[in-house]
Amino acid sequence: MVNLSFNPTKALQTAARSRGWTLPAWLVFVCVVTFSVLLTAGAVIYKNAPPLPATIVSPQQEVLLDRATIQRGQELYLARGGQHIGSIWGHGSYLAPDWTADVLHRWGLATAGVLLNGHPEFEEADWQALSEADRAQLQVQVQEQFKPNRYNPETGVLVLTHAQSQGLQKVFRDYQNLLSQGSAAHSIPRHWFTDAEEIHAVTAFFVWTAWAAVATRPLSPFSYTANFPYDPLVGNQPPGQFVIWSIVSVVVLIAAIALFLFVYLTQEEDAVQPVTERPAIRLATPSQKVATLFFGVAMALFLVQILMGMVTAHYAVEGDGFYGIPIQQYLPYAASRTWHLQLAVFWIATCWLAAGLYFGPRFAHHEPKFQVWGNGSLLLALTIVVIGSLVGTWAGIQGYLGSQSFWFGHQGYEYVELGRLWQLLLIAGMVLWLWLMFRALRPALKAEGRKTGLNHFFLYSAITIPLFYGAGLMYTNQTPLSVAEYWRWWVVHLWVEGFFEVFATVAIAYLCSELGFLKRSAALRASYLTTILYLGSGVIGTLHHLYFAGTPVFITALGAVASALEVVPLTLIGFEVVKSLKLSQEAQGFYRLPLRFFIATCFWNLVGAGVFGFLINPPIVLYYSQGLNTTPIHAHAALYGVYGSLAIALMLFVLREITPETAWDETTLNRAFWWLNGGLVAMLGLGLIPNGFYQLVQSINHGTWYARSAAVIHSPWMQWTVWLRIPGDVIFAVGAGLLIYAVARALFGIWREPTATVSPAAQPLEN
Repeated sequence: MVNLSFNPTKALQTAARSRGWTLPAWLVFVCVVTFSVLLTAGAVIYKNAPPLPATIVSPQQEVLLDRATIQRGQELYLARGGQHIGSIWGHGSYLAPDWTADVLHRWGLATAGVLLNGHPEFEEADWQALSEADRAQLQVQVQEQFKPNRYNPETGVLVLTHAQSQGLQKVFRDYQNLLSQGSAAHSIPRHWFTDAEEIHAVTAFFVWTAWAAVATRPLSPFSYTANFPYDPLVGNQPPGQFVIWSIVSVVVLIAAIALFLFVYLTQEEDAVQPVTERPAIRLATPSQKVATLFFGVAMALFLVQILMGMVTAHYAVEGDGFYGIPIQQYLPYAASRTWHLQLAVFWIATCWLAAGLYFGPRFAHHEPKFQVWGNGSLLLALTIVVIGSLVGTWAGIQGYLGSQSFWFGHQGYEYVELGRLWQLLLIAGMVLWLWLMFRALRPALKAEGRKTGLNHFFLYSAITIPLFYGAGLMYTNQTPLSVAEYWRWWVVHLWVEGFFEVFATVAIAYLCSELGFLKRSAALRASYLTTILYLGSGVIGTLHHLYFAGTPVFITALGAVASALEVVPLTLIGFEVVKSLKLSQEAQGFYRLPLRFFIATCFWNLVGAGVFGFLINPPIVLYYSQGLNTTPIHAHAALYGVYGSLAIALMLFVLREITPETAWDETTLNRAFWWLNGGLVAMLGLGLIPNGFYQLVQSINHGTWYARSAAVIHSPWMQWTVWLRIPGDVIFAVGAGLLIYAVARALFGIWREPTATVSPAAQPLEN
């Protein structure tokens, strides 16, 4: 988020002068270095991904599984909802089991049964019934079965032991029943899979992920996934390096914040001045008027997203219905969760895109010919993509699309769920948006002259939006999981959390300079500095999502340190809250509501993205908390708190300028602000935080498999904390309703007003 008053450090200024470097040069240097590191890490991840055996055989050379079956299982799992029904290596939903952890523990128990009495019918109760000495002895034997890596890279053959082979048969029998009959406790729908061959293939895929999670990586003392998930039975314990790099990350964080505070408090500030009058432009141009319709669509999506969130949360207490209504067969958990996440990205992105379409003519004082038709076409195209992708993901989860699900239905990965066709169309829409922005900005770009000015920087930040979303095209449903996760996090971390925020940073800095809050040169400097600080840590910080995705351990070191440094620019935002509050008061009320949501963005950036993000970033913490409800604490506080609040702030900046005074409902918007943020606080404090930490304790004490088991998910504590989410959810929903009402009223007022018959260029703004 933009810092309105922070100057570059004297050291950086001195270095720039002595070397002839400018802030744009520093930004290019930072991007080259950080992306070189990230791309190099990607190449190493690809080279060292867990191998997919050509065949998995018993000691008697009986073929148990083959590569084609495992690959087919991955495709089927992803097509039917993938990461929205359980998780793999901790990535995915939190209600159904982590399939890797569940299979690994079942397999370990069955193998223990074979070793103990020659029979794989051995359950957790049987294990607990043994004496402590017998368990310790048997546990060592089980670990001797699982930890050695018996894969031959030259032949592509993985040889299991006799006990493993026998135990594996029980896993397949268990999953034949589980995947076909479903589980109300885990919200797995009945007849999720019905074909025996498909069930066998999906189970084979789960088994391969379990083997990669436990077998020792060559030349390493731990598995391909760094011994994740935690399960003492099979010998999965946290690597010692995780403790070391966690300590290093905390030390680096403390040192970096101390250095930042010293620099920050010794800098001179650019003076800001209040804006007391409404801008001269009172009537929206035709294209700007159409751009406001995007906000109406965004608010409709926001409403549906909240409803899907309520349905999804309720599945945790009533696994196959909604207050007695058997909706599982019509709207299964995987579909409601998919829509909840998809719609969050859609409505937030729609607000940001609409703001760009409005700000282009406003900043350049130019309304291009036929721009209104371009904006209208884009709105229609995005509506088709949204509806098509929502219907497609639902149809894919229901099994209606078969092998075509990847293209038209569900890709299976969180935040990139929409089928590849809809993904391509969305990218095309963003390219159209970029062209429309460029058309509007072209006169200002020509007038600016230099390629590093504020107009050009605004355009460059817009270019990154379609560019980095395109990273989602770098994998398919057949791509090895480690590689697919690497590229997926380019989309989630770099696109959602990175470059969209850079775009918003520049837009708000530009707007503040237009409104007279600060000088244009200060806005440009603040934009460059904030982007340098954020990308300097955030690009490499992408790797903190990949600790357990089958990556080498050096990824942990890079991710841990870089993600700790990400908190530093977020700390800067905390200081800006106080200044923004003062600025909001000085503005004498006209921009009070947009600025208030901007202040909320600053607050949640520090708390939601910074504090709650770092809560789960240290490797030793994430080892026990990966795939648990500690992650949604950060996700909810950051996704709505930061990006949702920012989207609303941008929307209200636009609406405030062109909404007639009779249609601007300040009182309702003010109430919406407090209800939304109060609801989010209650949702976190009463529900997600006690829920997630209880599950974390169970994971530390017993293992990942147990923390995700029905015994924990449906324990009294977990059930009560889910019910305790209701007050926060209701408060938040009321706030959303107030916001939607106020926005609808503003839009009706705007469309009742005449449209400007002259371009902004003919009637320049006065600041």
